Amino acid sequence: MWLDFILLLDATLRTATPLVFAAMAGIFAERSGVIDFGLEGKMLGGAFIAACVAHWTQSAWLGLFGAMTVGVVFSMMHGFASVTKRGNQVVSCVAINIFAIGLTTVLGIAWFQRGGKTPQLPADARFLPIELPFAAELRGIPILGEVYSELISGHNILVYLAFLMVPLTAWVVFKSRFGLRLRATGENPLAVDTAGISVNRIRYQALVINGMIGGMSGAYLSTAQVAFFVKDMSAGKGYLALAAMIFGKWRPYPAMFACLLFAFAEALESRLQGVPIPGIGVVPVQLIQSLPYILTVVLLAGFVGKAVAPAAIGQPFVKEH
Repeated sequence: MWLDFILLLDATLRTATPLVFAAMAGIFAERSGVIDFGLEGKMLGGAFIAACVAHWTQSAWLGLFGAMTVGVVFSMMHGFASVTKRGNQVVSCVAINIFAIGLTTVLGIAWFQRGGKTPQLPADARFLPIELPFAAELRGIPILGEVYSELISGHNILVYLAFLMVPLTAWVVFKSRFGLRLRATGENPLAVDTAGISVNRIRYQALVINGMIGGMSGAYLSTAQVAFFVKDMSAGKGYLALAAMIFGKWRPYPAMFACLLFAFAEALESRLQGVPIPGIGVVPVQLIQSLPYILTVVLLAGFVGKAVAPAAIGQPFVKEH
């Protein structure tokens, strides 16, 4: 049972990785005052481009760069509509998500003629698990050895990068000069403008970071978790990441723990399918698959408390003359 629990936690870390990336991306955008429901679209677009570029170049790292690039492009589209043109930010995000769903399907069919699926990537063109030093030697040691060799070691580089992104995001947002300006822009953009700082520039800088990290979440799906892209493979993970960010009250560490909680439910779901539960029997697969989303609704409705968003979020800034 102990080993099964370790393997469940191991699956939780892998499943949480795209959620953590996307939640950190959302924090940068929304702390600057820009709503970002478009995490789903950036994740989906990043997954598609990463798989395509990795297939064409046989390089997972170039695929990752391609995913980050398309994430930035989507963020700049959102920035142009909502920051420069001061359009409705929610509508812009919805448009990006719909655009990503349609574009990845059409291009996938046009380029590969596989119903929207990309070709299987060889081992050299994807991110493979990394065995940390002494993992094999410590595997036989009870508890600590198993935790190190099975839970900590054996993940691909993007898993480690995702969880390193959390303290990095916390430092940038709450300790750096840029982070101070970022948070001030999301709370009181008029005061920022009065201090001689461009509100739009800060928001565009936040969206560039947002797009890069959001693209990384998609690259993980198609070049690390699996070795190909399939239609709609993000499957609502961008919305789960958004829920985790809100559950974490726009703070990196609480958002990460929310991502881990949702990922644990998803990892548990895959292990409960077809397994009879005493006194209940075999639970329908559809109910098991809905567990992460039911958990999201329950947590946000009853346990998150009062989540206070940045005061100026969603409000276009009009410079006073």
